[in-house]
Amino acid sequence: MMKLPIRPRRNRKSEAIRGLIRETTLSVANLIYPMFVHAGERDEPIESLPGCVRWSIPGLVKECGRLHGQLGIPCVDLFGVVPDVLKTGDGAEAYNPQGVVQRAVRALKEEFPDLLVMTDVALDPYSIYGQDGIVRELPGGGVEVLNDETVESLVRQAISHAEAGADVISPSDMMDGRVGALRQALDELGYTQVSIMSYTSKYASAFYGPFRGALGSAPKAGDKKGYQMDPANAREALREAELDEQEGADILMVKPATFYLDVIAAMRKHTHLPIAAYHVSGEYLMLKAAAASGWLDEKEATLEALTSIRRAGADMILTYAAPQAAEWLA
Repeated sequence: MMKLPIRPRRNRKSEAIRGLIRETTLSVANLIYPMFVHAGERDEPIESLPGCVRWSIPGLVKECGRLHGQLGIPCVDLFGVVPDVLKTGDGAEAYNPQGVVQRAVRALKEEFPDLLVMTDVALDPYSIYGQDGIVRELPGGGVEVLNDETVESLVRQAISHAEAGADVISPSDMMDGRVGALRQALDELGYTQVSIMSYTSKYASAFYGPFRGALGSAPKAGDKKGYQMDPANAREALREAELDEQEGADILMVKPATFYLDVIAAMRKHTHLPIAAYHVSGEYLMLKAAAASGWLDEKEATLEALTSIRRAGADMILTYAAPQAAEWLA
């Protein structure tokens, strides 16, 4: 009997059949939009992140009406931008009940009860040092970020966000033990329904520059390699995942995303918890810049990048491209 040729191309011959056998799907339900909010009266376009804005609170509420009501984006993640005059050595503005994030959360939940509101928990936007925690200055000009003292402040920040109505708090600091401390404090105060999305594997990446420009949170001294993860390490991410899961995290995150697909895939095999991936500012800006130069089709390249993150195993993606992606996916 003649051996017939194997022709996998038959399953690629039309969009209809490609859709039937597609292994990975990307939808607006997978998207989280990181948003910057400040206490000013005007909305300010962000030079380092084309298409993104530092929103006033009224502007934020109005834009979320479009994002949630028209585009169907289910979740936003809020990052507070504060003037230098409010930044201190201990970052105490982070847990001010009348701080910009706390007021923004209340405004959003009052207007859109069904919108999932997530908040960043870290001290770097509020610190004169631009570090994610409480800092001790070292002889010779260096700094040390103090772990346990920082966790105490993060607990106060998270509680203030929960009191304001946040649905999910997202510690991005990478301090040891903070997930357990946050879970215990939230539960003791009755905030048992507030979820924790932990930055489980946040790498000391070179791709955060545009974000730090938008937030004004670049470190003023030293770097963040003493607490963020070494980009060369993958097994370490699994250890962090085990610890966060034991401490009560509801969602684990890998950051950045497209340069760490192997870490996402390894973590997917390692845990039953949902996995988030952060398509960070540098990854977003690379696509934007290439498209603006005419070298890439922005829609096709962006959706391919986001699909690759889903294919690696992420259940949800934080991306500055969320509004555009939602329009393209509609």
